[in-house]
Amino acid sequence: MNSYKKIAVLGGGGRTGKYLVNHLLSRGYHLKILLRKIPENFETSNEEFGENLTNPLVEIVTGDAIVLENIRQLLSGCQAVISTIGQRPGEPMVASTATEHVLRAMQEFGIQRYILLAGVNVNTPFDKKSEKTMAATEWMKQSFPEIHADREKAYHLLSQSELDWTLVRLPLIEYTVTSFAVDSSIEDCAGTKISTADIAAFLEQQLHDKRYIRKAPFLYNVD
Repeated sequence: MNSYKKIAVLGGGGRTGKYLVNHLLSRGYHLKILLRKIPENFETSNEEFGENLTNPLVEIVTGDAIVLENIRQLLSGCQAVISTIGQRPGEPMVASTATEHVLRAMQEFGIQRYILLAGVNVNTPFDKKSEKTMAATEWMKQSFPEIHADREKAYHLLSQSELDWTLVRLPLIEYTVTSFAVDSSIEDCAGTKISTADIAAFLEQQLHDKRYIRKAPFLYNVD
């Protein structure tokens, strides 16, 4: 039996988030999902949000992660928060603002668990990054400096919080329902890719696994 009655999900309509939503529903979780808009036309395959819009285990909240009141509405009545939210090109930075709002609303509602995603480019004091991971970090910093800085700011906000957060850092994402061998580490990313099926399973695992409380593990498929 799940110890969390309802989970708030940010980014549930995105490419990675759809796999997470499908996985959590298959495991019997009740979800409250923030969507900026409900699509007029949608697929009903396993890889699309589709039929989940009318699933009795799903409650949809229409809003934006950068709006505090929308985050409050999403988190009300939930016991944990999972975010797969990404940065859309040409739009305001979302990572740090969403994290700030989520942490504030969690305090207000007495929610303790927050799990979210980032890239390998985020740095922590515990890192022992290889040359390959350092090269990927530097490429992101040079190519997308604003996004990189925003993700670093989000980590800083988390590091100042006493809530039970876990920031999962990912290499290249492969969008597939296929699972592969996986490993995780707080020091370095020893793999070059990670499947969406394995991301979803790992995020669910973190709801009950205390190993990475207030830590930022790398998650990757074993090459």
